[in-house]
Amino acid sequence: MSHSMFDLFKIGVGPSSSHTVGPMVACARFANDAETAGILEQVYAVKVDLYGSLALTGHGHATDVACVMGLMGEMPDSIDPDNMETLVNMVKGTSELPFAGQRFVPFDWDEHIEFHMAEVLPEHPNGMTLTALDENGSPLVSKTYFSVGGGFVVQQGENEALADDVPLPYPFDSAEQLLTHCRTNQLSIDALMFENEAARIAAGKTPTDKDHQLVCKHIDAIWGVMKACIERGIHQDGELPGKLKIRRRAKAMKQRLDTQKEEGCPVDTADYVNMYALAVNEENAAGGRVVTAPTNGAAGVIPAIVAYYDAFVSPGNTQGIRTLLATAAAIGSLYKTNASISAAEVGCQGEIGVACSMAAGGLAAAMGGTLEQIENAAEIGMEHNLGLTCDPVDGLVQVPCIERNTMGAIKAINAVRLALAGDGQHSVSLDSVIKTMHQTGLDMQSKYKETSLGGLATNVIPINVVNC
Repeated sequence: MSHSMFDLFKIGVGPSSSHTVGPMVACARFANDAETAGILEQVYAVKVDLYGSLALTGHGHATDVACVMGLMGEMPDSIDPDNMETLVNMVKGTSELPFAGQRFVPFDWDEHIEFHMAEVLPEHPNGMTLTALDENGSPLVSKTYFSVGGGFVVQQGENEALADDVPLPYPFDSAEQLLTHCRTNQLSIDALMFENEAARIAAGKTPTDKDHQLVCKHIDAIWGVMKACIERGIHQDGELPGKLKIRRRAKAMKQRLDTQKEEGCPVDTADYVNMYALAVNEENAAGGRVVTAPTNGAAGVIPAIVAYYDAFVSPGNTQGIRTLLATAAAIGSLYKTNASISAAEVGCQGEIGVACSMAAGGLAAAMGGTLEQIENAAEIGMEHNLGLTCDPVDGLVQVPCIERNTMGAIKAINAVRLALAGDGQHSVSLDSVIKTMHQTGLDMQSKYKETSLGGLATNVIPINVVNC
């Protein structure tokens, strides 16, 4: 099943797509369903139960805050990040929550949000149950949701987080099918993705020029949010939230690079790539506006590659940026369909690894690579991230997460260099590496999958961490 570009690239807030964006979406969906069912007047309290990874790293990922925002009817793509602290203080100060943005109900932050650290729901590590209670404390309705990565949410009993409800001209659920469509119809990957996206907008009718223009408008808007996030990140300093007391570095890096240019000193483009990635993920760690690409924890990789392309490869090439993002989305769809983009399920190879693969394939396409070279670049991007664990120190999306985005971006560029230096022939197919990644993730011990129970999370004493 192929996914929409705009489900792989979703506008949201930090610090986590699976632990912040997903829970907010689930809670907003629950509140909306209660309103639709006409039971708002009967609701006297709401209970949130978090399980598995959502419980173990929920405090560091602001999962509790996200849940409260969602219960109030707020959504990740529209909430003002700067207003969230005010809303939190309002709920804590009054011990009341405006459920669905309408009915005020009693809400004790510690009582009505429970972290079940030792319990994992069988369907997925990121599980949560929401319950609306009547005046007698009896359940009116209770629903269980799973945040399956990248902001995708599945209600218990659903088979898929997302399904196309309109016929697509070029459906695909494997790289082999994707490339066969391209060869048979003499289409580039990005052109195929644009045709599928226009069909989604047309909703069963024949797509028009206006539908294609809307696709361009949406993808340009995604890059606009990514670019704005970089700009914010390189102009902010100070410490990130949490007891690690990590200092932002992107602004100082920008100032140093500007000074080097003014003095006529040579500057390595890799320094700019690092700066772009740091800027985005420092913003993410601070709870700012980001684009899941395909997740928040890996949100800096693709924007860093697009910014690198725009600054050093083909400046001002709007179509090239569209090609890069659309091709990256096609590759991300393959991972979402056949493996996972949830670190709680497969480790960080499902976040940084996937982002690196997406970025490599997208950049290879924007630089004129053949279908074979694009596949090769994407495959290399994942092959050398296989087994990457997710072990955030103190449950925060900071160490090693922020720097890991710089590494993913640099690896993506090198993957493209290797792929474009060859003729496209390669021994490992993209489908094979996706299958391998999934198997590796399932074999990985749970303590290395976004639980903060292993790896750096247990070998680094948070209070002594200054920068990593």
